[in-house]
Amino acid sequence: MLVGTDALNKLRSARVLVCGVGGVGGYVIEALARGGVGHIDVLDSDYIHASNLNRQILATVDTIGRKKVDVAKERVLSINPNCVVNTFDLFYLPENADSVPLEDYDFVIDAIDTVTAKLELIVRAKTLGVNVVSCMGTGNKLDTCFEIADIKKTSVCPLAKVMRKELKARGVNSLMVVYSKETPLTPKKQVVENGRHIPASISYPPAVAGLTLAGYVLKYLMD
Repeated sequence: MLVGTDALNKLRSARVLVCGVGGVGGYVIEALARGGVGHIDVLDSDYIHASNLNRQILATVDTIGRKKVDVAKERVLSINPNCVVNTFDLFYLPENADSVPLEDYDFVIDAIDTVTAKLELIVRAKTLGVNVVSCMGTGNKLDTCFEIADIKKTSVCPLAKVMRKELKARGVNSLMVVYSKETPLTPKKQVVENGRHIPASISYPPAVAGLTLAGYVLKYLMD
């Protein structure tokens, strides 16, 4: 009713790869599936943990301990049994990146947490001329003020600052991203793992970022 038959047919024939099936990526997958995308592939190497229950749509008491990509596939098919879903159970790095045929997709969505993997994915997609959009930081935030912009126009977000610098060094000067201008908060309780402070989270910022990413991609695919 809203977008018409032609747009829906475009979505049915589209192929999208979602990299990172966490707080952001789970909501991306949810919106793509409910939006009618006919082929959704998912990439992640992690399992669902109890600590994911506060923000990840795929995390429930029943799914703790299961592979995120397997749960994502089941959920997509429970929404649209006609959707084609392939899974990549891997942590995206230069040494295994060739196993993921980015050139097969109409759009690649980066919802990965680590800078190394994000850079490898984005640079490869850009080199191949594949559409790619990336999510910046959602941790240590309470506002819902996420927006889409070219990374060269971003401000405040610490991850965007790092990514801007590293991408420029690799010859990538333009990338559409979802980011927030909210200054990251200092968590009330600090958690350190392997010498690194773990970002704190609450239920809604990753969801807002994920749905913003999905909306951007859906509108592009319907044009």
